[in-house]
Amino acid sequence: MGAILTNTLPLSCDGHGGRHNCQLRSRNRVTGDCDPARSASRRAPVRDGRAGLYESLVRGGYRKFGSSIHGCCKIPNCHNYKNVVGSRYGSHLGTVNAYCGRSRLIHGTSYMAAKDYYDTLGVSKNATASEIKKAYYGLAKKWHPDANKDDPEAETRFQEISKAYEVLKDEEKRVQYDQLGHETFEASASGGGGPDAGHWRNPFQDLSDIFGFGSFHRNFTGKDAKVALELSFMEAVQGCTKNVVFQTELPCETCGGTGVPPGTKPETCRRCKGAGMTISQTGPFRIQVTCTQCGGSGKYVKSLCKSCNGQRVVRGPKSVKVNIMPGVDTDEELRMPRSGGADPDGNQPGDLYVVIKVREDPIFRREGSNIHVDAILNITQAILGGTIQVPTLTGDVVLKVRPGTQPGQKVVLKGKGIKTKNSYSYGDQYVHFNVSMPTNLTERQRELIEEFAKEEQVEDEKDAAAGASR
Repeated sequence: MGAILTNTLPLSCDGHGGRHNCQLRSRNRVTGDCDPARSASRRAPVRDGRAGLYESLVRGGYRKFGSSIHGCCKIPNCHNYKNVVGSRYGSHLGTVNAYCGRSRLIHGTSYMAAKDYYDTLGVSKNATASEIKKAYYGLAKKWHPDANKDDPEAETRFQEISKAYEVLKDEEKRVQYDQLGHETFEASASGGGGPDAGHWRNPFQDLSDIFGFGSFHRNFTGKDAKVALELSFMEAVQGCTKNVVFQTELPCETCGGTGVPPGTKPETCRRCKGAGMTISQTGPFRIQVTCTQCGGSGKYVKSLCKSCNGQRVVRGPKSVKVNIMPGVDTDEELRMPRSGGADPDGNQPGDLYVVIKVREDPIFRREGSNIHVDAILNITQAILGGTIQVPTLTGDVVLKVRPGTQPGQKVVLKGKGIKTKNSYSYGDQYVHFNVSMPTNLTERQRELIEEFAKEEQVEDEKDAAAGASR
């Protein structure tokens, strides 16, 4: 839960021996005299206040400073004066705008400890998901407001149980919760009851914002989803349209995404009287705490939707039409904006990521935008040449075979490959020749082959004799 701590730190300036005129440069130029003796007596509180601010920011753990330090940040003509916050940090903490002897108000937001989620559900930190679910259903049934109409604390207890379960049932949130600890996670989740309430945020990001280490980006969408889609070789090459069905968060149809039964009207919170915050005074600090009854909203409802248990979304099947562009390949990921899970707060859905898996083809082999295919020649085609039919992506074509083609030789069919992504060009098709040797010969075929062998032997002997005579 968030708390705002307000303290007053005096700030003054001093001069060199005697009276010194200081030029205070702000929006309006003002000139005044500073008493060194009086200024010296105030110097220590200024440094203590600055040190305390630094300790609370950097060394004292997480603090969210929605801060303003009222007064002028720089007094350039006072030689012994140092800024309340150095120039590296001043622009992030606020603008100081005061004159000599005036006090400054430093506003910060801190957080108070609350009960551990594991203790709330009565399970150990090593509990399994099924144990957490079993404990939640038992406690939810026991403390449901409908079953405890005479107990005013039952509703608060029920909300605490539901809140703890929502964190521990989600693996990602549970890991974050275990790493950060209860207090820091609660602080980052509630955001002090402000506009970030109900959304987890990095507790160290606020320091990053203050000291200029980076900017904060919050996700205002539902959860992203990822699904695998299997395609045939030709579907991937030529493109197609597919419907994918996956499980994700959907708006609750029973309550229309409101989280409460239809017709239910929220009532003003009795504890904070609709303010969303409660205030208490502790010494010099005035602490403003997020109301635990309504969570800072200022309103509450007596009953929740039974279908979604007040979560406003339920898990269910969702169907999305996916247009596959020509030329996709295995392991490519297609992003479908706003096609993922619904957001409980009514913002736009998350994204859908479709991972492509392409089945192997018995004829074509792919290599980027090029494809490869084998062509079988018989022995006479390889020796004498001729023509054969070769399959391509657009149908069979007639290919001329040169006489004396050797096994393993290849020819290239330009532009017969796959369309290149984000381009009008196409890859090539490579045809690899293999020669099939006959295994069963007729008597006539054997006689001809033997005669051919004799002729070939005579030619070889002539070539050998000609080589020897040289």
